[in-house]
Amino acid sequence: MSASPPRQPLLTEGPIARTLLMFALPILGSTVLQSLNASVNAMWIGHFLGESALTAISNASLIVFLLITAVFGVSMASTILIGQSLGARNMLEAKRVVGTGVSFFVVMSVLVSVFGYFATPAMLRALGTPADALPYAVPYLHMIFVAMPTIYFYNFLMMTLRGAGDSRTPFLFMGLSVLLDIALNPLFIFGWGPVPAMGTAGSAVATLIAQSVALIALLSTLYGRKHFLRLTRAELGFLKPDPVILRALIFKGLPMGLQMLVISSSSMLMMRLVNSYGSQTVAAYGAATQLWTYVQMPAMAIGAAVSSMAAQNVGAQLWDRVNRIARIGVGYNFLLSGLLIGIIYIFNRAALNLFLPGDGEALALAAHLNMIAVWSFLFFGVTFVLFGVVRSTGAVWPPLIVLTISMWLIRPPFAVTLMPSIGAEAIWWSFPLGSMAAMLMAMGYYKWGGWRKAHMLSAPHAKASLIPAVVEGDA
Repeated sequence: MSASPPRQPLLTEGPIARTLLMFALPILGSTVLQSLNASVNAMWIGHFLGESALTAISNASLIVFLLITAVFGVSMASTILIGQSLGARNMLEAKRVVGTGVSFFVVMSVLVSVFGYFATPAMLRALGTPADALPYAVPYLHMIFVAMPTIYFYNFLMMTLRGAGDSRTPFLFMGLSVLLDIALNPLFIFGWGPVPAMGTAGSAVATLIAQSVALIALLSTLYGRKHFLRLTRAELGFLKPDPVILRALIFKGLPMGLQMLVISSSSMLMMRLVNSYGSQTVAAYGAATQLWTYVQMPAMAIGAAVSSMAAQNVGAQLWDRVNRIARIGVGYNFLLSGLLIGIIYIFNRAALNLFLPGDGEALALAAHLNMIAVWSFLFFGVTFVLFGVVRSTGAVWPPLIVLTISMWLIRPPFAVTLMPSIGAEAIWWSFPLGSMAAMLMAMGYYKWGGWRKAHMLSAPHAKASLIPAVVEGDA
């Protein structure tokens, strides 16, 4: 009898520390590439279009993040459901999740795109965007919303692959889109030959083209390699939403989407508070947040990795591995996030100088607020990792409650109360306070909460269907 080809390795197997690290590194790489892309674009805009344009992008980015959360929860819920299904060796349920998720996700992304396009001016005014930044922010956001369906579907596919235990393929195609985006940005921002100069809108056009090319290439590759989660012609019926799965995607995805909504809306409120101090302070805050994005990357990558890894182990009922995944994930957070924070403390002004002129008032402000707030992201990392494990079972409401308390009931009231006496310092110190409170609550719920008894689906949805052998690299 001939030997069967090697199958896709599952996250329920192998040494946990090595498996988690090897799975998390491509996720970290993808996050680095995304942030590098945003930072390079910010450098072009900040240095060549001015501080008002950089202020516009800082405000616009918060709005984009807010609207992405409208569908983030659905894709995260589908990732967990796919992980649990594959951990339980239930291929039929995994494909049903993919089909239902695709249909729901496409419809939602179009609705968000249309809403965002027409509501752009109103959202910018509600955020308190400075008047000198509005002419830069509106055209940028309009083009971003045109690109939203492509961006959403592309990210949905990548999260689906991660739920299946493959983080390498998303990383490779993320690299493709980022390289295209970086290469096309100066062309469309400044114009060349027949290409007109579009300013900030040109940066969004480059994103649209890069994401579209990467999406088409990813779909072609998955079908060319006969990926085991692809929907064949005979399986297109799975695109008809399954009521049980759709209910889980909505009612489990909604709280996870609201978690991101709490984070982004709190960030928008903090930006509104910062906006009251003028463009110099806003530019300083915008530059600092560029660095904070990098500091958060290890925790976000590890949190995403432990969520996918824990979901498969929950599906396989390997609870001892789930607990060890949490401990090892927290350890990796302290190691990797701590290293980045240390580097930023050493090269604080030099790093900020990438986004701000070296002789401006904004650079000194940014260096000061960075020293106050950047270390608090160690606390953020612990919270993110523990919540990644918790939500892998379907316990999605307690993390939402914790984030709401820390980011709305602690951080903004602290800042608003002390701003009249110590000014912007109150805003900067509210970050470590809110992060520490979130970490303590997350640790308490992980230890004493009932998350281990939670579930994504109310009952087993389909009889187990053994996962077929998959040649290494097909995923």
